[in-house]
Amino acid sequence: MSLRTRIRDFSSLVQLQAPALPTTASALHAARDIGDVRELARRRTPRFVFDYVDGGSFREESVAYNQTAFAGHRFAPRVLRPVGQPDLSAELLGGRTKLPIGLAPTGLTGLSHPEGEKAVARAAAAFGVPFSVSTMATSSIEDVAAAAPDSRRWFQLYLRTDRAKSLDLIRRALNHGYESLVLTVDTAVAGRRLRDDRNGLALPPKLRVDTFFDTARHPGWALRFLANGAPKLANFSESTNSISELVSSMFDPQLSFDDLDWLREQWPKNLIIKGVLHPDDARTAFDHGADAVWVSNHGGRQMDRTVAPIDVIAEIRAAVGPHRPLILDSGIRSGLDVAAALAAGADFVHVGRAFLYGLMAGGQPGVERVLQILSDETRNAMQLLGAATITDLRQGQLHAPLCMNLDQYPEDSVLNKRTA
Repeated sequence: MSLRTRIRDFSSLVQLQAPALPTTASALHAARDIGDVRELARRRTPRFVFDYVDGGSFREESVAYNQTAFAGHRFAPRVLRPVGQPDLSAELLGGRTKLPIGLAPTGLTGLSHPEGEKAVARAAAAFGVPFSVSTMATSSIEDVAAAAPDSRRWFQLYLRTDRAKSLDLIRRALNHGYESLVLTVDTAVAGRRLRDDRNGLALPPKLRVDTFFDTARHPGWALRFLANGAPKLANFSESTNSISELVSSMFDPQLSFDDLDWLREQWPKNLIIKGVLHPDDARTAFDHGADAVWVSNHGGRQMDRTVAPIDVIAEIRAAVGPHRPLILDSGIRSGLDVAAALAAGADFVHVGRAFLYGLMAGGQPGVERVLQILSDETRNAMQLLGAATITDLRQGQLHAPLCMNLDQYPEDSVLNKRTA
């Protein structure tokens, strides 16, 4: 073969493309997984904003373990089972969703992007999944409903000692088409979020010298902040203290199952209890009128050193029976995690940090990119597992969790990073 022929054959394998200017759209398209989106978010936002999303309680051991617990579960794929294009839809609380994935309630969402909850609601509507608006949202109950009138909207409630104020929120949500009420029960007091304390996070943000210069290094975020004004807690006015002080002054440490009975009388639609980790609590919640239980450790943002929800979901499923709806969050960063949660006993999962990374990285398109990644990964996992439907995932394809020894993984492994 002549040299000319070899050069011609080699050149046919090389496809050079002219360089293009980087854009938000191209950066999001280049993101292959949630880790890539997280890194993009880290580069585009000031540290105090990223730390608020990324961080957890105290030493953040629960944050880290939520992810390693997923890695400790192993699949046993079934073969020679035609799957084609798996059906990712799920039945949940009287409605069908296009994906078994929802967007969890997150406070102070407007710190990540000025469109905040409105952008998230529109992205959720585009993918046909539910979105829970937090009591501590930076867009009001009414504004989110107006921004995405066709979305499946849930409202997450922190029941305050002042029941009249809570009742006002409940009625506003009911009057604006929110189909489910999510009562969070793992916030008797505020968790010790040391990253936020060290950064002096408050609402409205009060920039110190170090945070001022850090913000200046992120002009895109700073310009959006200046153009839209400081985010605020849109559903009430008490927003001048530090975040931990605000939580401590707002929530009710005396909350009990008796209050659940009261809430059941006030809310005629679906009632979901979020923050359950013990089988007995799950059973009791259903006994007191809950329509679903949300198994969660608040993403590691409340009590540190808790069990991971993925490790207890099977036991809770056994306790409540096969037909009562169970939702799971905390630690989900991939479609493999979604498949593992569903195979272990959850009916549905929610993500929090994952979509906030997308919001920080690119607003509504960033949230949509996260949902697309999770959708693609879940579909691929189901195809490889031989599961044509969500129901098929529960056919003995998940083995008991392994004991994880992080020393066996390199220091730069995802399993040794607190990527939250």
